[in-house]
Amino acid sequence: MSAEDIAARTLVIERVIPAPVSAVWGAWMNAESLPKWWGPAGFSCRTKRIDLRAGGEWLFDMIGPDGTVYPNHHRYTAVEPLARIEYTLLWGEDGPKHADATATFLDQGGTTKVTLSMVMASVEEAQNARSFGAVELGQQTLGKLEAVALSI
Repeated sequence: MSAEDIAARTLVIERVIPAPVSAVWGAWMNAESLPKWWGPAGFSCRTKRIDLRAGGEWLFDMIGPDGTVYPNHHRYTAVEPLARIEYTLLWGEDGPKHADATATFLDQGGTTKVTLSMVMASVEEAQNARSFGAVELGQQTLGKLEAVALSI
């Protein structure tokens, strides 16, 4: 795989959250709070299984504002406390791979820079994600993370 191919398949979403890393990490890596903020505005999550550790998984449905159900399965491959999470996104339980994702948390003196990078399964999937506004919807999701982190 060439660097150009990986670049064409990569989406990056960044946000500086005015809360310490411990609060942002706590909102992300908490089995009760994660489903409350995950997904764009108007979406909710219904968790079937959740185990937020390397080797763990989160099996859930994202439910759109119109009631459409989007089955999801995240498999966690690496967790570095207060710094980094790596996971694979699948379309439903043990379904086809959608993307490999990395979330990093950088302390910026009381604020936290969150970077979510997703390498989609194909260039076509990345183009489709960009065309339906995945980056903007990802910003909405990180905005919901911010609200939860600020309440901790």
